Amino acid sequence: MTEILPAESIINKIYLFRGVNVMLDRDLAELYGIETKRLKEQVKRNIERFPDDFMFELTKEEFEILRSQNATSKMEGRGGARYLPYAFTEHGVLMLSNVLNSERAVKVSIQVIRAFSKLRQMLSTHEELKKKIEEMENRYDHQFRIIFDAIKQLVDEDLKPKRDIGFERDKQ
Repeated sequence: MTEILPAESIINKIYLFRGVNVMLDRDLAELYGIETKRLKEQVKRNIERFPDDFMFELTKEEFEILRSQNATSKMEGRGGARYLPYAFTEHGVLMLSNVLNSERAVKVSIQVIRAFSKLRQMLSTHEELKKKIEEMENRYDHQFRIIFDAIKQLVDEDLKPKRDIGFERDKQ
């Protein structure tokens, strides 16, 4: 099966909310090639298929955090989102492919599930590396303190969320 989208473009649309990796309704709608409104309609028609561990609606505070990080439009008014977004877990994305029932939805969902798996694998690799470094540090504590401090700093830096690049315009 050929990939519709590169895995990196999907991984960039995965967010961490409430301690869970999720994708937002607008990003999934874009990937599926449908309007967000249509995606939400299908979800509401099949709401029994989306328990809380499959999908949840962001709170206003969570949406504000997301909006400030991504410099998206205001929620109210012209051009902004009128409703709080739905966040879909990996299981919710899989259920969406069943609800949307199109060939593209199935293919995209497979790619999204693979992206979630790849992200999990990357995070576990970082954790394993950190544990191994700590074990080595305990064994060779005095001799290599400077080297271990530098390595730990690099690993910790890699795990920190990256700041958006750019500038903020002055509010008038």
